[in-house]
Amino acid sequence: MADDVIVDVGNPDDIVAARQAGHQLARKLGFSLTDVTMIATAISEVARNITSYAGYGSIRVGVQDREGKQALVVRAEDDGPGIANVERAMEDGFSTGRGLGLGLPGARRLMDRLTIESAPGQGTVIEMWKWIPHNG
Repeated sequence: MADDVIVDVGNPDDIVAARQAGHQLARKLGFSLTDVTMIATAISEVARNITSYAGYGSIRVGVQDREGKQALVVRAEDDGPGIANVERAMEDGFSTGRGLGLGLPGARRLMDRLTIESAPGQGTVIEMWKWIPHNG
């Protein structure tokens, strides 16, 4: 989509930039302050995973059609080592690194949907989205 914001993620400052991009778009789309915070937090989690595990990747934030409805979509991509066991990575409290422990399960709870495509040595693509509120 033409209006997508893409943030390259390679260090902790980029996590802040990705979070801000999501925050700004969510505000513009009329999300509640609570939802804006949840979206920004979920972006922080997936961006932190990029810096912790892959070293470098990107976060794309935009509006797309999902299941016939408009959604704020966050796509995190990297060419890192991949996730050997996606199901295990989605378990609460499972962490291979040092983080808030929220990680992917936390991001999934904060958003309406979260999908992961990953395989060892193939990098990871995470898409998560939140339905855009209908105000009025």
